[in-house]
Amino acid sequence: MAGKREKMRFLEVKEKEVINIRDGKNIGCVCDLGFDCGNGCIEYLVLTGPPKIFGLFGCDSEYIIPWSQICKIGEDAILVDVDKDKIQKKCES
Repeated sequence: MAGKREKMRFLEVKEKEVINIRDGKNIGCVCDLGFDCGNGCIEYLVLTGPPKIFGLFGCDSEYIIPWSQICKIGEDAILVDVDKDKIQKKCES
């Protein structure tokens, strides 16, 4: 089928905005992936969380989006269906 892509590189995923279909807001961009070492399948996307004071001090949380919450990976964006409060996790240092 023309136009259908079945494979994508991480750098291509990293360039896409992640949009929550619940409110239409941009959550951010993918900064990392979590995968199962046993079967090699991607389990979740990691996005940088909200910045600290004026964005000068980085951030202390991140968004973890389970693969099952991804609705569509398009040309420019990744559409997800998430409760933003439930996917925010404290960064592990």
